[in-house]
Parts: sequence; structure tokens; C-alpha cells
Amino acid sequence: MTNLIFDYDGTLHESLIIYAPAFREALRYLAEKELTSRSEYSDDEISRWIGLAPPEMWRRFAPELPEAERDISSGKIGDELLRLTRDGKASLYPRVEETLAELKRRGDNLIFLSNCKASYMEAHRRFFNLDRFFAAYYCSEDYGFIPKYEIFGCIKEEWPGDYVVVGDTRTDMEIAERNGLKSIGCLYGYGKPGDLRSADFLIDNPESLLEIPVFNLC
Repeated sequence: MTNLIFDYDGTLHESLIIYAPAFREALRYLAEKELTSRSEYSDDEISRWIGLAPPEMWRRFAPELPEAERDISSGKIGDELLRLTRDGKASLYPRVEETLAELKRRGDNLIFLSNCKASYMEAHRRFFNLDRFFAAYYCSEDYGFIPKYEIFGCIKEEWPGDYVVVGDTRTDMEIAERNGLKSIGCLYGYGKPGDLRSADFLIDNPESLLEIPVFNLC
């Protein structure tokens, strides 16, 4: 059995659809409080923050913002993400469900690992009925937002066997690099140029996972 560690946002979930309006909700708050000199960002600019743990996102986006205001703004993004998910606005990439179902049918063990908050993970777990596919769920909030490659230490203790990491950003490839694992990079996600240079395989769409000889990767 191969353990497939899946990133979520940008790998399975087309996150920008709900993240962009949620991010702009926080921007409106910051603009009203006169805590930002710029209140408009393009979708492409906003997509750069997808995949980062919230504390890291705010350190990069607004390092000068007082911690209290950062917490309020982060909460606004989180609340809006949950509202949009409940309202049915969230969307997986095309053929994701069919692909995950086939991987599970083939005998792979699917593990969810995201830099998200626990409430977000649970909302999507319910909304998309992800228990059909995933054997276990890990989110960085439950581990104090430590890097994913460190969380892997907990995963491997619970799930013996070989591993392959599937993701779209540098934080995903880092799991594989630091732990001697194979990796699959998702070119369709939100990674920056060069993020996936260490990937063993690259794919243009989720369904292409089924064409990779996963059982022979490890």
C-alpha cells in the first residue's frame, strides 16, 4: 500500500473562487480602519497567499500590522471562507472526486495535509463528503502551525509504509525533500515559478494522477 499525502488548496480545491472574496472582506476592514494604503488586489496577487499557513501569510502580507488587528483580519477571512463554503460556493477541480475514488479503489491510502485552520478543514470535509476518500486528516493549526514537513513526523508514526506527496507549492515539495519521499507537482495550482522544480513528476490536471505508476514510485 502506498500512502498518498495530498495538499488541499490548489491541489484538489480550486481555492481562489472563495479565497479572493474572503481576502477582499478583510481588505475592506483594513481600509475602513486606515490600516492599509492599498485596498485593491487582483486575483493573481491574492493567489500568492494560498497555501501558506495564516500566521505566515500575515507576516508576508502585512508585517507591520498590529497583532490584534492581524487576528481580527484573519478571523474575517476565515469566517467568510466558512460562509461561502456553507453557501455552496466552494468547488473542487474537475474530476477530483473521480480521481480520488479510483486511487482508493486501487488500494492507495489517502491522507489529507493542509496549512489550513481546523474549522475550514472540517467544513470542507463535510461539504464534499471527503471521508469517501481520505483515511486521515491533518491541518497545521492542530500542530501550532509548524511546517508541513514537521507534521509528517506524526503522520509516519501512525501510517506505516511508503509515501508520495502530491501538492502545488513549495511547502508541499519540502515535505518530500526533507523526508526522502517521492513527490508529484501540480502545475495547475497556485505555486510560484520554481516551486515544483524538485518534483519527481508534474501533472497538468488532477486526473493525470491516474497515469503515473504510483505503485512503482517508492
